[in-house]
Amino acid sequence: MSIKTKKSIVQVQVGTLSGRETTISMLILGSLFFVFGFITWVNAILIPYFKIACELTNFQSYLVAFAFYISYFLMSVPSSYLLKAVGFKKGIMYGLWLMAIGVLIFIPAALSRTYEIFLIGLFTIGSGLAILQTAANPYITILGHKERAVQRISMMGICNKGAGILAPLLFASVIFKVTDNELLQQLPFMGEIQKNEVLDELIRRVIVPYAILGVALIGFGIFIRYSPLPEIDTEQESPELLTLNADKKNLFQFPYLILGVLAIFFHVGTQVIAIDTIIGYANSMGIQIMEAKVFPSYTLFSTIVGYVLGIILIPKYISQVNVLRICTSLGAIFTLLIIYAFGTRTILGHTADISIWFVVLLGLANSLVWAGIWPLALNNLGRFTKVGSSALIMALCGSALFPLLYGYVADIYNVRSAYWILFPCYLYLMFYAFYGHKISYWSLRRGKKPVAKFMMSK
Repeated sequence: MSIKTKKSIVQVQVGTLSGRETTISMLILGSLFFVFGFITWVNAILIPYFKIACELTNFQSYLVAFAFYISYFLMSVPSSYLLKAVGFKKGIMYGLWLMAIGVLIFIPAALSRTYEIFLIGLFTIGSGLAILQTAANPYITILGHKERAVQRISMMGICNKGAGILAPLLFASVIFKVTDNELLQQLPFMGEIQKNEVLDELIRRVIVPYAILGVALIGFGIFIRYSPLPEIDTEQESPELLTLNADKKNLFQFPYLILGVLAIFFHVGTQVIAIDTIIGYANSMGIQIMEAKVFPSYTLFSTIVGYVLGIILIPKYISQVNVLRICTSLGAIFTLLIIYAFGTRTILGHTADISIWFVVLLGLANSLVWAGIWPLALNNLGRFTKVGSSALIMALCGSALFPLLYGYVADIYNVRSAYWILFPCYLYLMFYAFYGHKISYWSLRRGKKPVAKFMMSK
């Protein structure tokens, strides 16, 4: 095994890990992705919860997603420098501790029922997650053979989305009571004092679960710091990459990466809309929140189905890039069906317009897009891998902007028409899947030789 010591951190070069070390790393990273999912997808229930408790419009309620995800844009590059300075393990520990601070901010926010303080807490949680995502995603991408990167990312996705299925259900069971439906229907007819008392009691239900979560995150950070998770050296380049990237000075000399950043921007926007808006869409059909709370879990379950298919089929039966093409095309088709499919159906015990089930199926369409983009965008970056992954994480700010855009359009038109904003996103993702990831140089002049070669697409 090739070992390199630098600044008292033992770094293992990519490709030199033993099978046992790889398995241990996968298990630890799987637990991290579970944490990502639990804290990220609980936003699906926080949005309608805050809308009720803090008396918000659609646009204001989606500031939950904005505050949470805009931190990725602001913190991703600083995260890469932090990881470079202290290594993966300490960086992950600091990220978990920063998330714990954000979680604990919910306590004073609940005591005062101040939405702005909740948003500060969400931004802080997102900042901690930016550190974790900047570390974990390139780590899992380069941990083994690149043709199996989608399989590894899919395994992590199952951990992430599995937690996402549990999070809204567990959180809703803690903060909502069976009698709340009737109580919430009476809110418009209450006096100001009585209404404030009801809403104060409702919002303070987050205090105990978030206090427990904060302590758990601190403990998990300590565990990661002293775990056997190895440091991986992404700075070393093979002789071929040294030659290939000899004239590279910055990320903008990798067009397929820059186009991949934009693809991630659109992808995460479509993903968060499919999950975070579905409760509100169900409410618009007359489905009460205690019943509607399960719909994000349906969407996440369909995503897990996609991950399982990816693990089974890739690369033995179908290539990564072809799966990306199929998924992005399905996203565009399902979006049109959300808009144009009409008719009430009873499915899984829910009587609703059939279009809501195409929102659920967006989970399947989105499932392997993230996993498909990352290997293509990070291909042959060598010493630029960390900063390249930071750029991809910055693109998660799409999750901050698209829910706001959805809420704005929903307030002007309606919650169904607002899904139109997904269609151009999927069109761009189709462009990247079919053509954009192959672009290795910006100039289209005849005779101009490409500055990078692609080994991933066929």
